[in-house]
Amino acid sequence: MIDHLGFAVTSLAQSKAFFLQALQPLGVSVVMEGPYGVGIGKSGKPTLWLYEGQHKPAPLHIAISANTRAEVDAFHQAALAAGGKDNGPPGLRPHYHPNYYGAFVIGPDGHNVEAVCHKPEA
Repeated sequence: MIDHLGFAVTSLAQSKAFFLQALQPLGVSVVMEGPYGVGIGKSGKPTLWLYEGQHKPAPLHIAISANTRAEVDAFHQAALAAGGKDNGPPGLRPHYHPNYYGAFVIGPDGHNVEAVCHKPEA
C-alpha cells in the first residue's frame, strides 16, 4: 500500500550512516541522493526518504520486511553496531501471529526501527 515514506532527521549524515549500516543485511542501499535528501531502498527504488529538518521529529515506528529470520538477527546486530539502542531482541512475537519474528532498535532520532519476517522457520 505505501510506496515510500519520507521523514525529517536532525542529522542527515548520522541518520544516513545508521540506516545504511542497520539495513545492509536486508539488501538496502542508497538509490538516490541530492540536495533534497537521500533515498534508501532496493532494486533502484527508494522506500525511505531522509531529509534534514530544523526540528527534532516525532518518533516513528518503521518496520522493514526481512526475507528470513537470519536477516532479522543480522539487522539487529548491525543496528546495534551502528549505534542503535536495543528495543527488543530478535524473537517470535506470537501475540501478533505465530510466525511473527522481529527485532527492534531505537535509531538516532528516537525512531523505533524494526526488521520483521512473517515466514515460518525454514
